[in-house]
Amino acid sequence: MDTDAAAAFLANYRFLAGYNRWFNERLYDACERLPADERRRDRGAFFGSIHGTLNHLVWGDRMWLRRFATQGVVFASLTEAVLALPEGAVHETLLYEDWIELRQARRALDAAVEGWTAEMAAGFPLATMRYANTRGVPREHPTWQALTHFFNHQAHHRGQVTTLLAQAGVDPGVTDLIARV
Repeated sequence: MDTDAAAAFLANYRFLAGYNRWFNERLYDACERLPADERRRDRGAFFGSIHGTLNHLVWGDRMWLRRFATQGVVFASLTEAVLALPEGAVHETLLYEDWIELRQARRALDAAVEGWTAEMAAGFPLATMRYANTRGVPREHPTWQALTHFFNHQAHHRGQVTTLLAQAGVDPGVTDLIARV
């Protein structure tokens, strides 16, 4: 891949990092229009509630960022505090019972993701990524595939939360990627 193409590839991930921060702020603002018991009410989603789904996103982001941080490149933005997961945490683990703490964790993660993509060299997405999945199965593929999954995973579950909000009578407003431009 030529250097212009690699730079464009990296610019895309930086754009997505900014979009994620923007969307998450809007999403959490919309969630705060519901009382806490409504955010925690089991609505039949993959992770039950809005609160549970947002916790899953924090878990997923940390899990993937930990994997990216072990690929032989040091990223100053990916600190131990940002990457911390309790021993034995799995995809449905409720990391934060408290809404304020959950929102603070989300903001810290979003800042770290933006910092991480800003630090990222153009060749990083083109490298081969090696790690074990949550079942311990070794995986190996181009890093750009994992980066794309990382951002797509967030979009997928935020879409679920916007649906749950709409069903609860809360309009999260415009959330389109292109609307942030």
